[in-house]
Amino acid sequence: MTDDSALLAGLKVIDAGSWIAAPAAATVLADFGADVVKLEPLDGDPLRALAANPAFPESEHDYFWTLDGRNKRSLALNLKADAARPVVDALVRDADVFVTNFRADIGARLGLDWPRLRALNPRLVYAQVTGYGDTGPEADKPGYDTTAWWSRSGLADHVRQPGNRPALSAPGMGDHATAMSLFGGIMTALWARERTGEGRRVTTSLFANGMWSNGMMASMALSGAELPVRDPDAGVANALAVQYETADGRWLQLTLLNEDREWPRLLAALAAESLADDPRFATREDRRTYAEALHADLATRFGALDADTARARLADAGIPAAMLTTLADVPSDAQALAADVLTPVAEPRPGWTHTINSPLWIEGADKRAPAYAPSVGADSHAILEALGFDPAALARDGVTVPASDDPRQKDEGETR
Repeated sequence: MTDDSALLAGLKVIDAGSWIAAPAAATVLADFGADVVKLEPLDGDPLRALAANPAFPESEHDYFWTLDGRNKRSLALNLKADAARPVVDALVRDADVFVTNFRADIGARLGLDWPRLRALNPRLVYAQVTGYGDTGPEADKPGYDTTAWWSRSGLADHVRQPGNRPALSAPGMGDHATAMSLFGGIMTALWARERTGEGRRVTTSLFANGMWSNGMMASMALSGAELPVRDPDAGVANALAVQYETADGRWLQLTLLNEDREWPRLLAALAAESLADDPRFATREDRRTYAEALHADLATRFGALDADTARARLADAGIPAAMLTTLADVPSDAQALAADVLTPVAEPRPGWTHTINSPLWIEGADKRAPAYAPSVGADSHAILEALGFDPAALARDGVTVPASDDPRQKDEGETR
């Protein structure tokens, strides 16, 4: 499954995480060629069942699992069984990275805590995601990105208008951001190991990443600044950094920061050169003072253009702006396809030809094309045999899944 020429070829990773934040970091390692063994319970990582929730639309593909389960080998083990521990120990002794989001008490109970695994393999990098960090009154509290990243960090409260209900975060929004922090920590620890020969534990938390994402506003509070009030009745403070609706009901975010250069370009793009002679808008300060009047004028002009026309005019003028992308826009997004943000899969299937790429690229290091995520335990018997264990015996004892004629064949027709 691995490419010997890949950047991380030869790197052996155990993905013992669940849901998204920790496993998605292992997905990025797999994208760059690492051999990732997905260690999961006999009924699979709970992420596999999320798309079956009635809140999400039906599809022949488990779209959450195909995103974060790609390019991994699945080993299904009942970690509570005593006979599973020698298997995991054998994996750990030969591994470079162990990825988990076990809370400390659960990891210790399963024998998968850092002190024990470090004793088995002093070169191991132990990468762990927690909800709220290692210390403090909430250290043992379970956390999800909706709670620890979105709600606890102040993000959810800041983006709502006073008096309105807080918005829910998008599924996995904080998890995927946190995964990239863990990936960076893993690579830093591997670099340190090259110099010292010793592995180490690297951690991040959903809470810390949420606070980092909200860092500019949090820094304002820490600096004793007067905090802004999001008053829905306050009107527009800056007509050049706000959203406008187009004639076809789409929305466009305008963000002019270099107004001396961009203000004349905007007027030309909108055929609004007459505004240059309006004394209310002569200077930056004037445009703030009369922001409501300027906003009303620009809203009329944008409201007369459809989204494609508005986007094209602003792009030709070099104006910083973006249409508010809808999910329906994503599959045909020309920039996302051209920039490999949407990347072709290894073996296309009806309804599954592209997926979301991991968000970094390294010159001269091609990524592995995303393979279809494995069914539960698809590689268990091959992995167990390679480690010197009897998979049939372990299956009889309920430690792993039973054999099938071709475990990966299940992928071809796997539906929810």
